[in-house]
Amino acid sequence: MKLFHSPASPFVRKVMVIAQETGQTLELLACKVTPVQRDEAVAAGNPLSKIPTLLTDDGPLYDSRVIGQYLDAQHDGAKMYPDAGPARWTALRREALADGLLEAALLARYEKVLRAADKVSAEIVQGYMEKIAAALVAMDAEAGTLVGVDAGTIATGCALGYLDFRYPDYDWRSEHPALAAWFEMFSARASMAGTLPHQ
Repeated sequence: MKLFHSPASPFVRKVMVIAQETGQTLELLACKVTPVQRDEAVAAGNPLSKIPTLLTDDGPLYDSRVIGQYLDAQHDGAKMYPDAGPARWTALRREALADGLLEAALLARYEKVLRAADKVSAEIVQGYMEKIAAALVAMDAEAGTLVGVDAGTIATGCALGYLDFRYPDYDWRSEHPALAAWFEMFSARASMAGTLPHQ
C-alpha cells in the first residue's frame, strides 16, 4: 500500500498511527498539495487532490476515516474501530470531534497564511478558534475515559499534536489539565512518537 502524504498533515498522521498500531507498513509517497495547488499524481487517484490518499490493490482510497477503516479491516488484531455497540459509536464520535477541531485549526491557519494581511478576516479566525476551544472543553470533560487505543483516541492525540505544532503559543494545557495529562501519556506510544509532525 502506498500513501500520498505530507509530514505536516494531521490527517496523514492519523493514518500512519493506525497503520503502526495494526502492524502494517505503508510506502510513503511525497507530494505537494495545498488548497491552491493541485498535485496531478495525487489527483490521478483522488479527484479532490487531497491527502491522505492511499493506493491499494482494491483501488485508491481517500479521507482519513475511510482509510483508517480500510486498514482496520486488513488485520486480525485489536480493532481501531470497534465492531458494534456503544464503544463503536464513542470511537466514531471522538474521531469526528477531533477531525472537526483539526478542520477549524487548518482553516484558521489558511486564513492567516494564504491571504494577504489586509484581506484576513479576524472574525472568521475568531470563529474557528471558538470551535477549537469548545472541542477542547468537550475532550477535557471526558479525558478520564480516554482509555486504550482506537480511532477516537488516535484522532484526539493527533489533533492535540497539531495544535502544538502549528499553534505553539496556544496554551490549551493550563485550562485543560486532565486532557493534558492524558495527552502526555498517549504521546509516549511508539506510534505517536514516531509520527511527530514536521515540515
